[in-house]
Amino acid sequence: MRWDAQRLDLEEPATLPDMPSIRGLLRSVQVPEFPGLTFHEVRAKSALNHVPGESAMPFPYTINPYRGCSHSCIYCYARRTHEWLEFDAGDDFDRQIVVKTNLVDVLRKELARPSWKHEHVALGTNTDPYQRAEGRYKLMPGVIRALTESGTPFSILTKGTLLRRDIPLLAECAQQVPVGLGVSMAIWDDDLHHALEPGVPTPRARLDLVRAIADAGLPCGVFLAPVLPGLTDGVAELDAALGAIASARATGVTVIPLHLRPGAREWFMGWLARAHPELLPRYEQLYARRAYVPAEYRPWLAKRVAPLLARHGLDRHKGGAARKVDGPLPGVPPITGVPGEEEVGFPAGSLPAIGAGGDPAPSAMGEQLALL
Repeated sequence: MRWDAQRLDLEEPATLPDMPSIRGLLRSVQVPEFPGLTFHEVRAKSALNHVPGESAMPFPYTINPYRGCSHSCIYCYARRTHEWLEFDAGDDFDRQIVVKTNLVDVLRKELARPSWKHEHVALGTNTDPYQRAEGRYKLMPGVIRALTESGTPFSILTKGTLLRRDIPLLAECAQQVPVGLGVSMAIWDDDLHHALEPGVPTPRARLDLVRAIADAGLPCGVFLAPVLPGLTDGVAELDAALGAIASARATGVTVIPLHLRPGAREWFMGWLARAHPELLPRYEQLYARRAYVPAEYRPWLAKRVAPLLARHGLDRHKGGAARKVDGPLPGVPPITGVPGEEEVGFPAGSLPAIGAGGDPAPSAMGEQLALL
């Protein structure tokens, strides 16, 4: 059968004894090509995750091929989800990766149900589908084909340049269903990049990915995220980033400040205390009451970013519509948020263009949601 390589009775020298009892666990392995990582191969009971109706997300379903993420971003808001598996939100999140080996088979069955309404499915909203594990398990081509063959529009958000492997497939699929693609980047200083996101391809490599997507005739929105107060929110840093994004021919851009949910908060604050202790009091004040920056920081950042967007021609782009988005703050351009925040915005190209009733629509769906 297709998943014979994951059978419990298969003799595999890399199989590890006495690993955590994860539901559906087939085996836990370490392989030479990915030192330091442990892959926990599981059989998933479902592939599609329903997003609660009260959510501000502009998609009703998500797919997560992997849990945990080898990108190892210290600020990642998904860290706490690893605690549900009795792993910690720190090193375990980075190194203990759960792989849903039967994901494609389960997905095809779910998409074949008469009740399936072919609604927008998003990938990359929790952990990255193009992290290092994808190089071994190659789940994404099967997911992309299954969604396309069922007539289901989909979007992918990633920091992983491994998506380049699937660009020809995505270009083919985009002729059949609406497809949205998004790339996330924010940290341009090499030392800061290596400290905060050590497993992520460099911003320059991700810019090359944006160019490759554009060369294939596909849309690609960029999430300039997270913007770090006192570290990456200077005019020079933002101007350089937005100029590079415009030069890469991104379809649109959304600027998002750092938010710190429990799990990520402890991990990030510990790093900040070691690397930039002078900023610790400011961050403790900014994030004293909630996971998101206070109201006064958002319009400040919006006013700083607005002329830079105009300078680089990014303010002329159109963007995808998000559900339940509040109006703009007085005196500043429209604002957006981060997945999970009350106000959610996505850059042009990052969402599939879907009209009323689920029909394809022009790629411009309302004014560009460009800030915060």
